[in-house]
Amino acid sequence: MPSPFLEIIELDDGRIALRRSDDDAEPLVVIEFSHEAQDFLQGQHVEVAKVMISSGMQMVGQIMDGEQSVPEGRVLH
Repeated sequence: MPSPFLEIIELDDGRIALRRSDDDAEPLVVIEFSHEAQDFLQGQHVEVAKVMISSGMQMVGQIMDGEQSVPEGRVLH
């Protein structure tokens, strides 16, 4: 059974990933910032990625609890 514990890591190529803490398989989520975005964020892109992942996890919890619906289609505005 997969571990219920997740960790946020920085991959060797600089991308930020969410993965199971006991698994070396492909990450569950990967966030990649362009060099321009990293410069704009003044090196704080890891902190921004953590907030993005945290917000996504909260949304997943709301969806699982039936508090939030999943929109139809692929428009992501």
